[in-house]
Amino acid sequence: MKTKESKDLTLITIIDQFPTDEAAREHLEGIRWQHGIFCPHCKCKDQSKFSAIAANPAKKVRAGLRWCANCEKQFTVTIGTIFEDSHIPLRKWLIAWYLICSSKKGISSLQLQRLLELGSYRSALFMAHRIRFALKDPAFNYKLSGTVEVDETYVGGKQTGVGQGSKVGKVPVVSLLERGGQVRSQVMRSVTGKNLRQAINDNVAVTSEIHTDDNWKYHGLDPRYYSHHAVMHCIKEYVRREPNRIVTTNGVEGFFSLLKRGVVGTFHHISERHLPLYLAEFDHRHNCREMTDGERTVRGLQKIEGKRLMLRAPVN
Repeated sequence: MKTKESKDLTLITIIDQFPTDEAAREHLEGIRWQHGIFCPHCKCKDQSKFSAIAANPAKKVRAGLRWCANCEKQFTVTIGTIFEDSHIPLRKWLIAWYLICSSKKGISSLQLQRLLELGSYRSALFMAHRIRFALKDPAFNYKLSGTVEVDETYVGGKQTGVGQGSKVGKVPVVSLLERGGQVRSQVMRSVTGKNLRQAINDNVAVTSEIHTDDNWKYHGLDPRYYSHHAVMHCIKEYVRREPNRIVTTNGVEGFFSLLKRGVVGTFHHISERHLPLYLAEFDHRHNCREMTDGERTVRGLQKIEGKRLMLRAPVN
């Protein structure tokens, strides 16, 4: 898809330009196959090996079906993606993608169910989880660098009979934010010095500056690899200006504020099992914050390759 079209993509244009599943499928083909059609079964890219099969509703031959002469299998643009075997119309999928990628604090599954007229809350929830699963980056081919802010927070519902600062029933989340760049968030079973140092070593390039709060668990960072600077929250210090740097964790804490407002105001409750999917959603919106809603949606759709989330694991 052309950059201008992606930039100008809004909810109204999605509804107007993709009124049918056929138009939505062609749009998805333009995103997934922008460099040419390939077979999702054998990965063949030889265009001479592919032939289109005419749609025939009477014989249950769906539109967009192609045949690969290399592996002798049929395929469509949805094979090998989160859309595979979904009975939800493709045009509704595109609207759901836009709503999730453009809603700053997320959108609830009940709201998706009402807006898209889905059959059940369960369908809407699984649909949203599929999109979040596609947005999640399974691996990173580079490390964060420059000035990286690191902080941890606790996500979960309130417990009756415990103090306001209690962590009972809450799940720890650690985020690493490259100042002016990307953020990476992960669930951490227990917040220990060893686990925090491992997260930094895995995600941050050496010679980078690490900015944290005064948590003693960060004190073990190797000074040969990282320059560690901390703000003393215990004495109400949140920003410290030095000759060559501004020491603060306000960037990552601002990210946490959006995450927590989404949990409290939109989702109300997130299970520990599915929390990594919600973190992927918030990470994607932050990492594409300089883009328009349409560009952010297209960037998310470009991540569908090879990802499929099933309600139940297949037998054998």
